[in-house]
Amino acid sequence: MSDRVLEVDSVDAGYGDVQVLDDLSMHLQSEEIVCLVGPNGAGKSTVLKTVFGLLTPWEGSVRFRGEEISGAEPPDLVRKGMGYVPQVDNVFGSMTIDENLRMGGVSRESGLEETMDELYDRFDILDDKRRAKASTLSGGQRQVLAFARALMTEPDVLLIDEPSAGLAPNIVQDVFQNVQTVNELGTAILMVEQNAVEGLDISDRGYVLDQGTVRFEDDADALLDNPEVGQLYLGG
Repeated sequence: MSDRVLEVDSVDAGYGDVQVLDDLSMHLQSEEIVCLVGPNGAGKSTVLKTVFGLLTPWEGSVRFRGEEISGAEPPDLVRKGMGYVPQVDNVFGSMTIDENLRMGGVSRESGLEETMDELYDRFDILDDKRRAKASTLSGGQRQVLAFARALMTEPDVLLIDEPSAGLAPNIVQDVFQNVQTVNELGTAILMVEQNAVEGLDISDRGYVLDQGTVRFEDDADALLDNPEVGQLYLGG
């Protein structure tokens, strides 16, 4: 399994004395999109926080490109090639778009300007507003900025938490298109998404979580076609 860039193996984790993840295992392969779906409280966002070092597993293992990273600090993981786009507070509203991107690349030693130019070319909505404060952007534009800022370190893996949360339905498809654009740049994506059908529709594989553990795992198309998954978790 040399193409596995991220492996979560038999992980228990939680907050204080409250266990959320229970013997949870999953993996992410190079250049694929994997979507985590399931009911509220299933532990989806907790998976991302545990992978990104915001929580330390109680038991089990998290490996990034074969290296054990359980307990590693987020800045160290960014330097190793991992990015994270949280659901809220994912841009600096008082800073311009240009300043946000520079903050995203603060750990880089070289190539900052070149990467910024590439991202402005890729996301032209940002190019048109370089000097605008992030607080003036629409919800969809903020998500684009959050993606671009996370890409400033050219990560191998990007963790995205609920990219469509709070957005108008007519904006959601644009956001998912941007997720695919990020993936086409060569970045593997592990995404939590409450809009399960839409999230799985752009994904290669998916995991259905319930009560902190994996209930189903399969190719995304197979999960969408699974009547049990549809009835219990997809509103089908």
